[in-house]
Amino acid sequence: MINRLTLAALGGAFLLTACTHDAPVEPETLVEAPTAPQPVTEAYTIRLFGADIGELTATTIGADIQVDYEYRNNGRGPTMAETIILGEDGLPTHWTIDGNTTFGNKVAETFALDDGTASWVDTTGPGSEPATEPRIYIAQNASPYALSVYAQALLADPDHTLPAWPAGALRLEALEDVTVDGGPEPIATTAYALTGKSLDPTYFLMDGEEQLFGLVSPRLLIVRKGYEDAEAQLTALAVRLASARYEAIQAATAHKFDGPLRIADVRIFDPVKKALTGPVSVRVEGTTIKAIEAANASHPDETVIDGKGGTLVPGLADMHGHVGQDDALLNIAAGVTLIRDMGNDNAKLAELIGKIGDGTLAGPRIVRNGFIEGKSPFNSNNGILVSSEEEAVAAVDWYADQGDYFQVKIYNSMNPAWVPAVVAEARKRGLGVAGHVPAFTNANAMIEAGYDEMTHINQVMLGWVLEEGEDTRTLLRLTALQRLPKIDLDSEQVRHTLDLMVANNVSIDPTYAIHEALLLSRNGEVQAGMADYVDHMPVGVQRDARAAWSNIETPEDDVAYAGAFDQITGTLKRMKDRGILILMGTDMGGSFTLHRELELYQKVGFTPAEILARATQEAADYVNLGGEIGSITPGKKADFFLVPGNPVEDMKAIKTIELVAKDGVVYFPSEIYPYFGIEPFTEVPQITSPAPAE
Repeated sequence: MINRLTLAALGGAFLLTACTHDAPVEPETLVEAPTAPQPVTEAYTIRLFGADIGELTATTIGADIQVDYEYRNNGRGPTMAETIILGEDGLPTHWTIDGNTTFGNKVAETFALDDGTASWVDTTGPGSEPATEPRIYIAQNASPYALSVYAQALLADPDHTLPAWPAGALRLEALEDVTVDGGPEPIATTAYALTGKSLDPTYFLMDGEEQLFGLVSPRLLIVRKGYEDAEAQLTALAVRLASARYEAIQAATAHKFDGPLRIADVRIFDPVKKALTGPVSVRVEGTTIKAIEAANASHPDETVIDGKGGTLVPGLADMHGHVGQDDALLNIAAGVTLIRDMGNDNAKLAELIGKIGDGTLAGPRIVRNGFIEGKSPFNSNNGILVSSEEEAVAAVDWYADQGDYFQVKIYNSMNPAWVPAVVAEARKRGLGVAGHVPAFTNANAMIEAGYDEMTHINQVMLGWVLEEGEDTRTLLRLTALQRLPKIDLDSEQVRHTLDLMVANNVSIDPTYAIHEALLLSRNGEVQAGMADYVDHMPVGVQRDARAAWSNIETPEDDVAYAGAFDQITGTLKRMKDRGILILMGTDMGGSFTLHRELELYQKVGFTPAEILARATQEAADYVNLGGEIGSITPGKKADFFLVPGNPVEDMKAIKTIELVAKDGVVYFPSEIYPYFGIEPFTEVPQITSPAPAE
């Protein structure tokens, strides 16, 4: 690749050569032509839970950087090609990114710094600003190699902070020196945290030459080729760095009051009566709700928080999560005190549960499902991967032997022929069975094989539109939803599936909101599910809120995807009318997205009170925790949240939370959100501490 600097060098050599024909000079006076820069290639392996899933390659010639980035996990992933040109100050002057995102949305992003103006185009549309000071462009869809560009620019800045386009600023913090083993030789690196783009810092390593060595996270690892065996060391480093941050936030924001606590002057949502009580107060002692008393009741030894006539709601449940410590605290701030984890790295999840349990980290109660996936070129890398029926049955036994798993979850690459044996073993060992529909079969077959629960509404509906032999281990399980508008929802094939679900008492975990994002998000438009809070978010989240998920290239695509969402809504209405149990979960990290998930069910015919009951007591009952949590009742755990409005009248009231308690520990979201770059939504309630003893 010849960049602008190389062309200049070649041009100079050409002029010198031309001059020698007209005016020969003595050899000693010849000026030697500049040598063209030699290409420098950096190659990285992308790994997830011990498996190689892709590669990143960056080739630099002078100030020109060419990047190729691709990975595939669970049959999907991004593909990006970038060109970055750096100015003399190390800041990008031109940046182009082409490819597609994980779910297929086309990327054609550009940035240019010309004639004193910065201009860019991303999925949110075009933008431009005068370039009056050194600033750095935050690319919307860059590969992880952008970390190298950002880091080198920030390291050259005196305070390691630069204002950014389109908004905000990037900041780099050196954390610690790390000697990385697991390669040809130990290599000295420095761990850094980059902040300013998203909710959480990005942790990565630079070597002694200030070249990118790798991106580290508890799950995904991007590491210099040859050092793949350092995965355990580097993911452990990522966990430790993130844990230190979350432990510090927990220490600063978790309130454990001396003596009893009273939440005064509130109305309680009762999930059995599906109504609010009259004005009362709630007395908490330790981890437990002690009493429900008059609104103005008091005792001299209490700390009192004034509810000012607001509503106290039992903690919410997200029935479809994949929990990491990065989203545990944000779920607490959103009133989510229970998550059913539908598949994870088993060891890392166990470690997280332990830290939440001992109070080191804040997070919801976690009910675990055991993930079982067949080995294939398209497999996911959670849980346990199996390659035979015997291994699948053994995986069930492993989960049962742990003693704290609720169900096993079957995934896309499982051989359908193995499912009856998995179900039989799960029944014998006291575990439920939920899951996707494995490739090359349909929901009807899985219901007849013994599933207790179907996971994702698309997994049920695909059986009505797929042709024999089509492979749902790829993005087809999402793109084929375009065909749904052609289906008559009152046809025999639809009724037959719903009949099977009713006859076999099969529930459904639809993940309604993720389908809204997949089918209705459009480039340049704020996603409906994020509209109520997006202005409070960091710049990266705000841009993502205006990006489509799917590849929608024509008006026909637009109509087909929108129609597919209408068909999903229609199917869920029919399921509700038939008495099929609908569980409410996100598969998107919970927190703000659970608020949208719950809000959406009004489209299906649920009232706000019915939704709140399903997301509290009924969810707790489903996972066998209803005797401990799910309602604000004396003797149960103190898991609840306070909102100033009335969510029985308006579901949006649950989005404005003043206080959350989990196990009697109190959190104020307005204290938590600034750590994530989120502008708070409320103030801290008035707190009155007991008078000191005389």
